[in-house]
Amino acid sequence: MSHVWSLPPAGRIGRGDACCCLVHHCFRQAEASPGASRSDPARAAAAIFSRQTVQPLTPEIEAQLRPKDSFRECADCPEMVVVPAGSFMMGTPANEPDRFKGEDPIHRVTITKPFAVGRFAISFDDWDACLADSGCGGIKGDDKFGRGRMPAQGINFNAAKLYLAWLSKKVGRTYRLPSESEREYFTRAGTTTPFWFGNTITTQNANYQASTPYGSGPHGPDSKGPVVVDSYPPNPFGLYQVHGNVFEWTEDCFSKRYTEDTPSDGAPWLEGDCRNRILRGGRWDWSANMVRSGYRENGLVDGYGFSFRVVRTLNVP
Repeated sequence: MSHVWSLPPAGRIGRGDACCCLVHHCFRQAEASPGASRSDPARAAAAIFSRQTVQPLTPEIEAQLRPKDSFRECADCPEMVVVPAGSFMMGTPANEPDRFKGEDPIHRVTITKPFAVGRFAISFDDWDACLADSGCGGIKGDDKFGRGRMPAQGINFNAAKLYLAWLSKKVGRTYRLPSESEREYFTRAGTTTPFWFGNTITTQNANYQASTPYGSGPHGPDSKGPVVVDSYPPNPFGLYQVHGNVFEWTEDCFSKRYTEDTPSDGAPWLEGDCRNRILRGGRWDWSANMVRSGYRENGLVDGYGFSFRVVRTLNVP
């Protein structure tokens, strides 16, 4: 069961409320045990949190987060989803159609603790909140396809870092880019196929150039542009559009392929060509083989802009 930490205004939680599910879960748990001590952590956390508006998670609440729980730490903050710890094989097998050399060798990555990931790529609504607060260097981004819930595009790596610094200062918690291995991990969401939804892709799954099919998949119409960030079904971790639509920055410096020194614990690779950083996810105007879970691309940190998704490390057991 997933829970949503959507924090209500003071005085809004009552015995009949069904809002803010994780808080609701704790609140119900406390109610269900009338004899429980008032020092019970779940009761205490729920009682404190029920009086608060949207704000940073307290240590008590953060420690109770579970996979698929979600939260927002300010009114203008992106919605975050808790992704479970786990282990996976990063890279692509030699028999995966249309793979590239840079996707090997396959190697195991183990992420020992849950972490939080933006449910969506950063939207222009998110970006404009930063601009309105005199953050993000006044960089407007590429909005020829619109703003609002459209993904923020035209954002180079250095500009994405400005947003992360603004958000971290606003909340008082550290927000960051995902590492390349974290990005592949939460894209796959426990799957081993080229896409989280299987061995082929259609325009019902993602936004890409469908005139170039993948494997035995069908031909389809080419995309005319990016779409709003909550389009298409989410993957098993609850994350939207991890394939296609817009490329997303990761923290990793560019490397042509994985090596024996590639981090195996989810950390970013921060050696080599750091003027170029790894991009993941593909784009609306790229072919199907370039939106696979294992596909790697790179871009100059101060060059042409793309988009990004945020991550927050959690203090959880």
